[in-house]
Amino acid sequence: MTAGQATPQLVRDERWLSAIVILGALALWEIAARAGWMSGLFFPPPSTILLTLGRMMVTGTLWSALVLTLSRLALGVLIGASAGLLLGWTMGASRGVRVALEPIIAALHPLPKLAIFPIVLVLLGIGEASKIALVALTAFFPLVINTLAGVQQIDHTYWEAAANYGARGWALVRRVILPGSLPMVMVGLRLAVNTAFVVTIAIEMLSARAGLGATIWLAWQTLRVDELYAILIVIAFLGIVANSLLVTVTRRLAPWWIEVRA
Repeated sequence: MTAGQATPQLVRDERWLSAIVILGALALWEIAARAGWMSGLFFPPPSTILLTLGRMMVTGTLWSALVLTLSRLALGVLIGASAGLLLGWTMGASRGVRVALEPIIAALHPLPKLAIFPIVLVLLGIGEASKIALVALTAFFPLVINTLAGVQQIDHTYWEAAANYGARGWALVRRVILPGSLPMVMVGLRLAVNTAFVVTIAIEMLSARAGLGATIWLAWQTLRVDELYAILIVIAFLGIVANSLLVTVTRRLAPWWIEVRA
């Protein structure tokens, strides 16, 4: 076992420690809310939040909002990540394309995506197209940047070996570019999904009538704070599941990649 890798026992101990800390914090929150040490209006007890979450699941309120949000997220990430992946590979393989487009990517990437949402609304209208377009734009940049970095960090030995064997076109992509850049591509995909999820919720809070973000905003406007916290729990759970799934997929697709742990 190399330095920096955690033993299975250490991983189990870390998970138990995390669980104890979380349960302890929830217990303190419950006691403080029930004892009146904090405002029950803005900090309802965790038990009340869980009951509200269960009620929203039974009535179907949660599922309809969840399906709508995930459909916007999935479609936006699919479009943006695919475009970013192809452009990142192209920029990595072609110096001319990289020199031409890198300044544009560097200039557009730092722009807050929500700040350009009014422009997207003017161009595409107030329907679903504008929402999905902004989610796609959010997912695009992490993929193109990480894919480019993944291609650039491939050892020159592999490029020379491929050239000596006459690898061109798809053979070069399949044998060198794809396996060499895959770990960085998956890291970019994790970043893309996380940032796109945040933007999806924000867009729904701003301009949607349905979805998890719209439900959060409506709950705040009507002071149903327990519903607000319930939706936040769902969002946090989805984030954990998505990241765990992507890490598992990365380890399956790129078993040679070792995630460094502190």
